[in-house]
Amino acid sequence: MLTNSRNYSLDTYDEIDFIHNYYERLVLEEIFAQSMRVQEGDRDFLADVACVALNRMPPRYIRHDVDMTFFMSPQDIQEISNKVVQAVTDAINYVEGRERGEDVKLPAVDVSLIANRASKPTKAEAKVTDETAVKKAAKSKPPKK
Repeated sequence: MLTNSRNYSLDTYDEIDFIHNYYERLVLEEIFAQSMRVQEGDRDFLADVACVALNRMPPRYIRHDVDMTFFMSPQDIQEISNKVVQAVTDAINYVEGRERGEDVKLPAVDVSLIANRASKPTKAEAKVTDETAVKKAAKSKPPKK
């Protein structure tokens, strides 16, 4: 990371802007798509909704978006898109409800995403699991009469 001998100055955000959360851009784009208030320039509402939505997504810090998307399947990308849409929808409802003085509760969220490869079985592991399940099912069936 930033551990080589080069001297770094973190006086401005631009100097550390090369590290970012993968979901920031996706969430901001979705807020713009869903909210007329944001499209009309309500920056405070944008910030509130973005914070709520991003806190409902798993952190994925990267240097370049391609670092994240290169290894994702179309299904991974679709799942992420669906979760971003849902997180933004929930966040807008939450922030608007709080503005009206309501005691709004956010629904539970599953932050695990397919893109987390460490938790996904490999194709070989999945095949072994499927074959084992078929063998167990065959053994548990009563013999034909």
